[in-house]
Amino acid sequence: MRHRGRHRRRRRGAAVRAFLAGTALALTAAATLISASQATVAKNPGPLKPLTAQADTAPLRLQERLVPARTLNRLAASMGRPVGVDTVLRSADRTLTRSTDCTSEDRATLPVAPAATRAYCWDPADTATTAWHPVSVTTSGDADDDGVWGTHRAILTGWTHSTATGTTAERGLARVAFVDADDPDHPVYRWVLLVVPVDGGRDYRGLVSHVSGMVWYQDKLLVTTTAGDADALYVYDLDRIQRTTVDTPAIGRVPGGWSGDGYEYVMPAVGSYRYLAGRCTASGPPCPATLSLDRGTAPDSLVAGEWTPPGSERHARLWRYVFSTDPARSGLLATDAAGRVDAVEAYRTRAAGIRGVLSYRQAGSAGPSWYVGQLSSSGDGHGGLWRQDAKGAKAAHCGSDSSHRCWAESAGSLSYWQETGEVWSVSDRMLFAVPLAALDRSVS
Repeated sequence: MRHRGRHRRRRRGAAVRAFLAGTALALTAAATLISASQATVAKNPGPLKPLTAQADTAPLRLQERLVPARTLNRLAASMGRPVGVDTVLRSADRTLTRSTDCTSEDRATLPVAPAATRAYCWDPADTATTAWHPVSVTTSGDADDDGVWGTHRAILTGWTHSTATGTTAERGLARVAFVDADDPDHPVYRWVLLVVPVDGGRDYRGLVSHVSGMVWYQDKLLVTTTAGDADALYVYDLDRIQRTTVDTPAIGRVPGGWSGDGYEYVMPAVGSYRYLAGRCTASGPPCPATLSLDRGTAPDSLVAGEWTPPGSERHARLWRYVFSTDPARSGLLATDAAGRVDAVEAYRTRAAGIRGVLSYRQAGSAGPSWYVGQLSSSGDGHGGLWRQDAKGAKAAHCGSDSSHRCWAESAGSLSYWQETGEVWSVSDRMLFAVPLAALDRSVS
């Protein structure tokens, strides 16, 4: 499917107004919102510290490694003509349920403050076990600034399989739920397994990665890799989704055709970005834990946050790369002549256990605010969400003890949908949206 032209504004009709409509969800606890600087119940991460020295920015440099076209073409020649997002959405076979009809256990994972204005639980078949976990989200609002891809409004969520349960072949796999959000009252979705071509396109393997960060920009999907990997990001092409032909637990070429662990669709990687300084470690390049898109920069930029364990005293890094403006490199990062990618901005933060990051510049502000979502210090239960800049940090507080643990339980990445003004994220059991304006009010 040919995708639409980029960055075109359109008249918003009844469909958009319906999509924007939503009723705030009832929550069990009322929030008392105060400045984080006035509270003593949690450690305030304080102001961001800019990183400008080469010793600090050099470890962030990436090397682009694109899969040769002949490899992708060989795979497509054997598997059949690739399909796009429209085909996957039209074959949706699972349904999301509105929050009011979800279980109390599901709803308990939603943010306490600010309240979600749109929330859904997954098909019970996908949450019946603890093997798969939703960890990241991106939308067609990232892909195109009018919020539409082809004729659809879509939400993509990344899930990772446990590395401790299931068959050996399944452990650590990554899949993406393609959600058709055209009807906000009845969203439906379909699974696509992420794979990596091998043997020159004669086969593929499953991507074993914790996709805790994911951004859909133009026709590409960028996802994070597992901590300790030399590759920081994998790149996927939304116009190169392949149908499997054999339904078996195997992944790759099998007698009689192609299999994807029972999934009808697989998406082969078209490239990766690897740290020049080697594998990500605590003392070397940062292991990216989360990604988001910032349309407030010129060019648009990819925002990343480093993983450090909840409660860690090690200061995490936040940084950004810019996207290429070359039409022949749609959805890829800007590189020099040697294919290297440099960070254009970087900071240190005292926040730890980062699972979501968003950069947004308010009108009239001297610089952007960074919204940083954290797991709780114990690694379970509700986390916090801080708004940080060079001056300091603030967060919502809630409950009788004015705790800062007001964000979602086991929350994932953040994605700002510019057209609707909503920030999307996932909890351990729910997909939800909160207006950016409500996030700002909660820390004012």
